Amino acid sequence: MIIMNHCYASIIDPSRVKSISWKPRAFMYEGFLTQVECQHLISIAKPNLTRSAVSDLATGMSHLSAHRTSHGMFIPRNNDPIVGGIEEKISAWTFLPKENGEAIQVLRYEGGEGYEAHFDFFQDKFHIQAKSGNRIATVLMYLNDVIQGGETLFPLAQDYLLHNGASKTSYNYSTECAKRGLAVKPRRGDAIVFFGIHVNGSVDGRSLHEACPVIKGLKWSAVKWIRMYPIHAI
Repeated sequence: MIIMNHCYASIIDPSRVKSISWKPRAFMYEGFLTQVECQHLISIAKPNLTRSAVSDLATGMSHLSAHRTSHGMFIPRNNDPIVGGIEEKISAWTFLPKENGEAIQVLRYEGGEGYEAHFDFFQDKFHIQAKSGNRIATVLMYLNDVIQGGETLFPLAQDYLLHNGASKTSYNYSTECAKRGLAVKPRRGDAIVFFGIHVNGSVDGRSLHEACPVIKGLKWSAVKWIRMYPIHAI
C-alpha cells in the first residue's frame, strides 16, 4: 500500500496535467515546480557540475560518450526541505513511492550540447538483475526557459495530440530536431513523466527519446528515474 504525505498530495492540480502521448505513455504537468524550486536546484548543482556519463550496455559501467555532452550533478539525499518537497510532489503526482526513486540529477546543456536518442530503461544484466529492478518511469523537470532548441523529442511516438497545449499542426517548431516526432519545449517549471516499461513488465521501444541540441541560451533540467522496487530507505 502506498501512503503519501497529504500535504503534498493536496497541492497536485489535475487540471494542469495533460496527456501528450499514449505510445509511449507520457504526461505533462504545467507549472509543476515553482520559480523558487527551480532556482534552488540550479544553485545547488552549479558549483558541482561534472561531465555526464552513459552506461555501457554490456557491463553497466559508466563512461563518457560523445552521444551525451551535458554536465550534471546528482543531488544527495539529505535534510534539504526544498529538495524533500520536490521528492514528495513527484511521488504524489506519479503515485509511485519515493523509495523507488534514484537521486535527482540536475543537468546543464550549453549551446550545441544535447543527448542523442536513447532509452532510460536498463539493457545490461548488471542493472536489470539489481534488487531495485529496472527503471519504469522518468520524471523530467525543466528549470529555465530555453531561447531556442533543447526540446525533448520522442521520435517513435504514436497517438500523440499535444505539443505544450497546441495541436500538432499549430506547434511552432524552433529546430529541425523537433520536427522529427513528438517534441516538448522546455519551459521553466513544467515537467513530463513518461514510462519506459509497459504495465505487463515488457519494455516500450517507443519511449526512445533525445535532448535536442541547444541553439541559443542555456538549458537547465532535472531528472528523476523511478525503479520497480525500493532502492533507498528514506
